[in-house]
Amino acid sequence: MVKGFSNNEVKNDAEIKESEKEKKGLAAFLKGKKFTYTLPGKKQINIFGYIVLGLNMILILLVILYLKNQEFHDFVFNVGR
Repeated sequence: MVKGFSNNEVKNDAEIKESEKEKKGLAAFLKGKKFTYTLPGKKQINIFGYIVLGLNMILILLVILYLKNQEFHDFVFNVGR
């Protein structure tokens, strides 16, 4: 590679050809695929919302049970060992 400025044009064809190598693995599989993203519908949004809210309620109930019930607290403590 030439340092500094020069009036001569430097050809870097070898570097360009190296960067255009065949892709392997997942990149090769996805090369020709076209992906389009569609927004979820109202029904799908509601389903995911109910799942998230339900799991949060279960988590809150388990935390309250952990703090208030000594047997459950001991169970969690012993399983966590």
